[in-house]
Amino acid sequence: MTKKFYITTAIDYPNSRPHIGTAFEKIGADVQARYRRMERYQVHFLMGNDENTIKVSRKATELKRDTKEYCDDMANQFKEVWRALDISFDDFIQTSEPRHHAGCQKFIQKVYDAGYIYKGAYEGWYCDGCEAFKTETEVKEANGTCPIHKAPVVRRSEPCHFFALSKFQDRLLQFYGENPEFINPESRRNEVIAFVKAGLQDVNITRYGQDWGIRVPFDSEFTIWVWFDALLNYITAIGYGSPRLAPASSQGSARALNEEDFNRWWPADVHFIGKDITRFHCALWPAMLWAAGETLPRSVFGHGFVNRKNESTGEIEKIGKSMNNVIEPMEIITKFSSDGFRYYFMRECPFPGDGEFSWSRFATVYNSDLGKNLGNLLSRVTTLIINNFDSVLPGTAGQTPAAIVPDLAETVKQVQAHMEVCQYNFALEKIWRQILDPANQYAEKNEPWKLVKTDKEATKPILFNLSETLRIAAILLKPVLVRSSETIYTSFNFTQPWSEVRFADVTARPAQTEDLRVIAKLDARGKVPPLFPVIK
Repeated sequence: MTKKFYITTAIDYPNSRPHIGTAFEKIGADVQARYRRMERYQVHFLMGNDENTIKVSRKATELKRDTKEYCDDMANQFKEVWRALDISFDDFIQTSEPRHHAGCQKFIQKVYDAGYIYKGAYEGWYCDGCEAFKTETEVKEANGTCPIHKAPVVRRSEPCHFFALSKFQDRLLQFYGENPEFINPESRRNEVIAFVKAGLQDVNITRYGQDWGIRVPFDSEFTIWVWFDALLNYITAIGYGSPRLAPASSQGSARALNEEDFNRWWPADVHFIGKDITRFHCALWPAMLWAAGETLPRSVFGHGFVNRKNESTGEIEKIGKSMNNVIEPMEIITKFSSDGFRYYFMRECPFPGDGEFSWSRFATVYNSDLGKNLGNLLSRVTTLIINNFDSVLPGTAGQTPAAIVPDLAETVKQVQAHMEVCQYNFALEKIWRQILDPANQYAEKNEPWKLVKTDKEATKPILFNLSETLRIAAILLKPVLVRSSETIYTSFNFTQPWSEVRFADVTARPAQTEDLRVIAKLDARGKVPPLFPVIK
C-alpha cells in the first residue's frame, strides 16, 4: 500500500499580502512535502486563507469592495507568491467557500448535540488583532494591551455560546503524557502543558450581530467565532461535511473532496503552525475534535519566527506592519531567486526556533554558499568537460566513482534524520560541510584545470568523481533547491530519471550505462549558465 502523508499549514489573514515570516512557514512545510514525495509517500499538502474575520471585512469596506470579491482577489495574490516560491500545495482553501461553510455547520451542530455547547453571556478584554478575548492576567502583565499585538484591548460584553473546554483539561494532560510526539518541538510541548495545567476556561465560540462569517445552525443570530471555524479548515478541505457527489471546486483542488476522501486522509500527519498559536492547535483543537467524536491529528509542529535585523542599529525587530519593516517575498525573489530565498531561510533560520533576516546577511550567505561553492563547482566541472573532452568523459561507462565523502552512507542517514524532524538547517549544514566542502577541497588539491593540460587520462577520474558529487548533492537538495537541484542533475546524462530519484539512490545508484556526458543547454559563450550569479 502507498504510504500517505497529510500536511497542513496555518491559514493566513488576507488583510495584507504575505511577508517573509509567513513564507518561512510555507517553505518549511513544502520541504517536508517534497521530501515525503521523494520517499514514495502519497502527499496531500493543504494551504489556505482565513477569511471569516472582521478585520478582512473592514479592509474590504475601506477599499469599497465586496468582501467576497476582495477575498478571492487576495487568495490569487497569495497563490501567486507561493507559486513563485515553488510551494507545491495540492489544495488552497478559502474559508469563505461553500465547502468550508457546510463542514463547519455540520461540525458545530455535532458538538452542540453532544452537549458541549451552552448559551450564556461574556464580558472581557477583547483584542481586534487576535479577534479573541484576553485573560485578566494577560492584559495586566501587558499593561492594558494585547501581549501579541501590543495594541490596547477593549472591554466587550455580549451574549454568546460557550464551548465547554474546561471538561477536557484532565483528558488533554493524560493525552500529552501518553503521546509526547503530539507537540513539537519540546519547548512548545512544555509551554502547552504548563498552560493547560494552569486551568482551562470555557470558550466563547460565537459572535453576535455580525454579517460576515458562518451562521450558527442552531441559533442564526450568531456567527461562528473565527478561531473555531478556522481550525476546521483542516478537515473541511479534505471533504468533511461534503456530499458524496460534491461539485467541483473552482478555487482549490481539481476535484472537490468528499466524506470518503476525509476518511482516507484524516488524521493529518502534521499541522505546521507559528509558535504563537500552539494553544489553539494543541488544546482547543483536540478538545473540539473529541467533542465531535473525531480522531486527533498525529502531530503539531510550532515553528519559530523570523525577525529582522536593523542594519543601522543592529537591533533585532519583530516583523510587522506597525513596525513599518515588512519585507515581501517577491522583493527577495526578484533580486536573487526563489531557490536563494528557500536556501537562506532553511539554512539560516532554524525551523523549530527563531531566525534573523538582513539584506547584508542574505547577500553574504547567497554568495558564499550558493554562488562560490555549489554554483562554482558546477561551472568548473562542466566547463572542463566541455572544453577538454568535447562534453564527454570517455571510458566512464559502468564505472563506480571513488568517494570524496569517506562515509557517504552515514552522511545520507544523518541528513535524512534531520529532514524528518524538520531540522533543515542541520541537514543543509551536513550537505555543505560533509559533501560540497570536501568536493571543493578535492578540486583544489587535484587542480584538474592544470592537470588536463598535461595528462587528460589522469584528469578523467577526478572530473568523474566531482560530477558524481554533484549528483549526490542534487538529490539531497531536491526538497529545498527545487529548480537548481534539477538543473544540476540534468546537466549530465545520469542514468536514473530525475523524477524518480530518492535519498536511497545516493548510495544505491544504478551503474552509468554510457559514458558520462554534459547535456546542459549552453549559453552564447558555450558554457553552462551560472547557477547562482554572484551579487556584487
